[in-house]
Amino acid sequence: MLIGELATASGLSREALRFYEQQGLIRARRLDNGYRDYPPEVVTLVQYIRTAQQLGFTLAEIGDRLPAIWDAAEPGPALAQVLAAKLQEIDDRIAALQALRQTLAERVATDCPLQARVPRAKASLPTF
Repeated sequence: MLIGELATASGLSREALRFYEQQGLIRARRLDNGYRDYPPEVVTLVQYIRTAQQLGFTLAEIGDRLPAIWDAAEPGPALAQVLAAKLQEIDDRIAALQALRQTLAERVATDCPLQARVPRAKASLPTF
């Protein structure tokens, strides 16, 4: 399958497909004329990559986890484990952001030492 055919079948641009290839996420063999030739299963693979990105996975995370899922005889359990780990990561980030928000809200509502110093510190900043 040539890159244009893969782009049509997957809904991704040729540039995105080339980028995925540069990142080592997909592979193509080269024909004698230099064209990329992708196996048909790459359509499903690039759709998986795109969906994983939409779920918040970085390309590095996808590249790290892809072989364990893609090559598994039963990918369901491996995928469930990866999704559960990402969900925990998101929950941890939400908790950290909520704690930060609470701290900021408390400082806005009180005489935070930082607030008292800001006008003086601003006036005494060195100029370069």
